Amino acid sequence: MSKKLDQFNIIIIGTGGQGLITLLQIVAEAALSEGYDIRTSELHGLSQRGGSVEVHIRFGKKIYSPLVSQGKADLILGLETQECLKTAYFANPKTIFLINKHIIPIPLQKSISEEKILGNLKKFIKNISVVSANEICQKELGTTVTTGIYLLSLASFKNLIPLKPNSILKAIKKIVPEKYFELNKKTFELAKNYEKGQKK
Repeated sequence: MSKKLDQFNIIIIGTGGQGLITLLQIVAEAALSEGYDIRTSELHGLSQRGGSVEVHIRFGKKIYSPLVSQGKADLILGLETQECLKTAYFANPKTIFLINKHIIPIPLQKSISEEKILGNLKKFIKNISVVSANEICQKELGTTVTTGIYLLSLASFKNLIPLKPNSILKAIKKIVPEKYFELNKKTFELAKNYEKGQKK
């Protein structure tokens, strides 16, 4: 997009160990490279694996607050399906959800079924895409560690986020440790191929 947006609001939700802070840094770096003002916030960052983590990223011509307001999210990336219910507060009928088809059991609690989660979201959200990102990364790359990168890259290729795919890739190279860059680049290409396949 050549015209600069006034603002774009993203929430990424998942659990500890899924690399949400890295994704926040990548989006911020990509937005910065395209000349946007950026504010970010890690809202519920818990260091232990499995704890709920939610990050907010806002960019545009001039951004003052790092937190997305109620009903103002443009895009919600859900790395874990159940966690997406927590972001309903930030959604409006035009909000786009891109959700990883992956449920992590909560200790001592019964997991909510995917059908029930999506059924609740679809009551007021029209644009929901569910992708088996964990399954795809495991099958094609032999690991699920880059699932978040896959989902973010896919959002870029699907034009769900107003940042060029090349800006995302350059940001990945800058933020991710060098020894992991090739794996992340393969993940990026995998997302590109998925989107090509969907358009056939």
